[in-house]
Amino acid sequence: MKPLPETAYELKSYRRAKVQKIGYVYFSPDKSYYSVPYRYIGKETTLHYTRSLVEVYYHYQRIALHQRNPSKGSYNTNKEHLSSTHKYYSDWSPEFFKKKAALHGKHVVDCVEKIITAVDYPEIGYKRAMGLIQLHKSYGSQRLDNACKRALQADAATYQRIKNILKNNLDKSSLFYQDLEENKTHIPKHTNIRGASAYQ
Repeated sequence: MKPLPETAYELKSYRRAKVQKIGYVYFSPDKSYYSVPYRYIGKETTLHYTRSLVEVYYHYQRIALHQRNPSKGSYNTNKEHLSSTHKYYSDWSPEFFKKKAALHGKHVVDCVEKIITAVDYPEIGYKRAMGLIQLHKSYGSQRLDNACKRALQADAATYQRIKNILKNNLDKSSLFYQDLEENKTHIPKHTNIRGASAYQ
């Protein structure tokens, strides 16, 4: 008789997944991502997985093998899979985006944090955060930080709302009159209007 296998038998399960533009497949059971060789971007693949492994197949040929990582939202990368362009994405994380946002102001950092934590799928939050940070190219860091401040005050820290604030120049105007002098009266001056002293 042959000796028993060194490892216990594990049941396999299967999923279908399209390789995303940044060279990863989305693994829905753990809501995580696994890299594949970049030449398969856009291709439909089959995931074979057990409790310990995730295999990616394209036309019955295995193109990637990873140790399964149960951490929700994790990016699991074999850097040999990535082109020089896509290696940049392997560093994406909440800290990566907060560090980039810090170059443009504390309110940008706060908005990036809210955007990333507001979604179930990290990749979506990362893309929105990157889009937000990129707005500084069109509007400058100071305006972007002001727009983020406005969005936070209005509890509307989303990429689209901040983009609209900048597009409509709302970052330059007073929000809910908060920038007006606190002691400025709302009653206009007029000869027919008397103050309290006239009625003593």
